[in-house]
Amino acid sequence: MSIQPYKIAILAMGGEGGGVLADWIVQLGEANGFVAQTTSVPGVAQRTGATIYYVELFDHSLSKIATQLPVLSLMPMPGDVDIVMASELMEAGRAVVRGLVTSNRTTLIASTHRVYAMSEKSHMGDGRVDSSQLLDEIRKVANRFIGFDMAKVAQDHQSVISAVLFGSLAASKTLPFTKTQFEETIRQGGVGVEQSLKAFDQAYGLSESSTGKGASQFFATPKETFKLPSQSGLHPKIKSLIERIENAFPSNVQEILLHGVKRLVEYQDPDYAHLFLDRMLALKNCFSSNESELIRESARHLALWMSYEDTARVASLKIQASRFDRVKQESQANAGQIVLINEYMHPRLQEIAETLPSVLGRMILGSQVLRYAIGALTSKGRIVQTSTISGFLILTLVASAKRWRRSTLRFKEEDERIEKWMGLIKTCALQNSEKCLEWIKCQTLVKGYSETHERGVKSFDLIFAVVQKNTNLLDTDISSLRNAALADEKGAALQAALSKWPSISVSM
Repeated sequence: MSIQPYKIAILAMGGEGGGVLADWIVQLGEANGFVAQTTSVPGVAQRTGATIYYVELFDHSLSKIATQLPVLSLMPMPGDVDIVMASELMEAGRAVVRGLVTSNRTTLIASTHRVYAMSEKSHMGDGRVDSSQLLDEIRKVANRFIGFDMAKVAQDHQSVISAVLFGSLAASKTLPFTKTQFEETIRQGGVGVEQSLKAFDQAYGLSESSTGKGASQFFATPKETFKLPSQSGLHPKIKSLIERIENAFPSNVQEILLHGVKRLVEYQDPDYAHLFLDRMLALKNCFSSNESELIRESARHLALWMSYEDTARVASLKIQASRFDRVKQESQANAGQIVLINEYMHPRLQEIAETLPSVLGRMILGSQVLRYAIGALTSKGRIVQTSTISGFLILTLVASAKRWRRSTLRFKEEDERIEKWMGLIKTCALQNSEKCLEWIKCQTLVKGYSETHERGVKSFDLIFAVVQKNTNLLDTDISSLRNAALADEKGAALQAALSKWPSISVSM
């Protein structure tokens, strides 16, 4: 008979109820004759490291066998943990890296949803970790793995993820307590009991089939076959867009085109979405009949580029009802609480000029007097409280500027770059489809606003000059040039990569 305590490590970010989960486990143990101890080691900051809660449970009845009560540990040790619980997939991966998860012992219970780390968000390119690869590694290392999108279950029941993790822990049968004892622990908490029990019960049902040594349970939502939406009851302009997608493009690219159309209708209007389809049809006619990947990637990048972030777009995103709901949910405000949202706004002279008609915008940027006068007025940022009527109306007014977006300086400049990008796509498609795909992806360089946008445009123009001048695409490593441009903000890597082409000016 083993007289070792049960050792449980919980990795959770702030606001996810990791402390509540640890307290529940302690209360569960103490209510059923166990000695319990819990400690926590907080992370440095949000998403640079979750708080680790550590719980040890010792069966008090075993004190008759042991010579004395054990001295319980204050922190988990690699290779010496029975149960690891993670509120998000990356935290499960961190537990594996730390050595807390072992194939001969550890049951790993984790949510498979992702909350991107700061290093992933701040990466200039696509810095996301491959979730499928992370899942594969986790399943190999754990003795037993229970995983599904626990955040969704919690959201469906207006609960927190700690209740879902608690339900999966109960279903795992790794602790010597009944489901009723787990549920009684939640009831004794007295806060959000009904919602927590519903989330607990659904998690228990999802996890219950994962039993026995070496068992693994992972629940993924099956991908449904895509179908274009029904056109009945739609506005004639929206209906015509769907008809164009259905009649002019193959079925295997219609889904991404529909996403692009939806984005651009919301961004501007149906006519702008028709321009998107016009451009996609022109590109499609340049590709061979089996180049669906080129069509999909062109559509994805073109839709992103055509919905660039100008001041009207940023203002529109900040006053959307869904954003207010998300902020309230993330702040965990109660129904009767008032949430105040402060937006720090500091548009530069460049952004102001780009929002104006192209003639006026160029005149301001070309005049030292106007640049100085406007710059003096806008040198300091201001805080706009969008949760107030006045603040909301200010951003609503800025967002309404989208009606004259097609006449602005920013639109003219972006439109010229898009046409330049598309022209080179057509040229590349005739020579080499692989190189063409790499050029299409160079759109990722032109993104964001302010200085980020300026750096991206410079990098794009430099790579464009190389590809345009080099008649033999096979001699041009477009992928390496693009990755170099995304490697650092100062452009040092791109300057080094462009050393093969001395005729190209590389000043950043």
